[in-house]
Amino acid sequence: MEDIDLELDEMELVAAAAGYYYYSCLTKQPSRCLSPRRCEFVSEVLNGHDDYCREMLRMDKHIFHKLCDILRQRAMLRDTAGVMIEEQLAIFLSIIGHNERNRVIQERFQHSGETISRHFNNVLKAIKSLSREVLQPPQLATPPEILNSARFYPYFKDCIGVIDGISIPAHVPAKDQSRFRNKKGSVTDSHMLRAVLHNPDQNFPQIPEGKYYLVDSGYLNTGGFIAPFEGVRYQQCEFKGANQLPRNSKELFNHRHCFLRNAILRSFNVLKARFPILKLAPQYSFQIQRDIVIAGCVLHNFIRREERNDWLFESFGAASVDELSDPDELPDVQFLSSMQEQFAYSLRDSIAAAMWDDFLNKWDEW
Repeated sequence: MEDIDLELDEMELVAAAAGYYYYSCLTKQPSRCLSPRRCEFVSEVLNGHDDYCREMLRMDKHIFHKLCDILRQRAMLRDTAGVMIEEQLAIFLSIIGHNERNRVIQERFQHSGETISRHFNNVLKAIKSLSREVLQPPQLATPPEILNSARFYPYFKDCIGVIDGISIPAHVPAKDQSRFRNKKGSVTDSHMLRAVLHNPDQNFPQIPEGKYYLVDSGYLNTGGFIAPFEGVRYQQCEFKGANQLPRNSKELFNHRHCFLRNAILRSFNVLKARFPILKLAPQYSFQIQRDIVIAGCVLHNFIRREERNDWLFESFGAASVDELSDPDELPDVQFLSSMQEQFAYSLRDSIAAAMWDDFLNKWDEW
């Protein structure tokens, strides 16, 4: 019996070894450390057609290389034994530019999940560190889009920019959800702006006297912020067909106000089109989700600064963007002093009156 038991034990071991070998042959993956495919993807993208680079890395080649040079020269990132800075940045852009999972990026770049995650976080931190340099307040000079257009100049000569909000989905931990509200229960744009203005830690740029931002009807018309006339046609889609021409000064003001405010809506659309991860709440910690938004804005501005003719900015061009008005989105009735409100209302009325007078007496077309 002892001989039989010994023989059975040996057979079980042989069977187990054979089974394990067979299973290993079926499931064995190529070694990531020795794979000849490593770095091939980055080389193919950077040496391939320009459109392929734009599609995969969400920017032109020369902008990608310039960003790599900045990160390398300032020691924000460093080349490692297995991953150059170019590949690190490509990993990051592939994730936020396509909302890809870690597993997909592993296969594309032939690195482990830990390596992908580590370089993603390193690049995220590096890009975010550029925010103070790249996310700058607008110049105080009249924007060329206004200065070079008889439709807007001199009426909006003191406008220095446009302000609006953007909704980005996010996963919020259960313990923190009471501090947040969903879109149905969100606070007004005016309330959020007031919170920023009254918090010195937010470093909102000081608005020079006489200058202002254009805002939509979700904000109160007050000093430094000029909103459209309420209860008057505003969206460009409302000025079509038989009702194309404005009927009074308020409608003319609103039409041109809307055209200028469209600039920020188009910018938001470009931002989300370039980085689709902002359209769906990614499975990261809330802090990482927040930093991804900041990094996306940094890259957005960096690209705009380096290449005014970027293909995505060009594709959206001057196309109008009509928003559906939200009846619950009303301005906060208590915002700033009544004196500032009176000045803002007077300024808006004077702009509308001058615009309407010129429209009636000098213009053959509008």
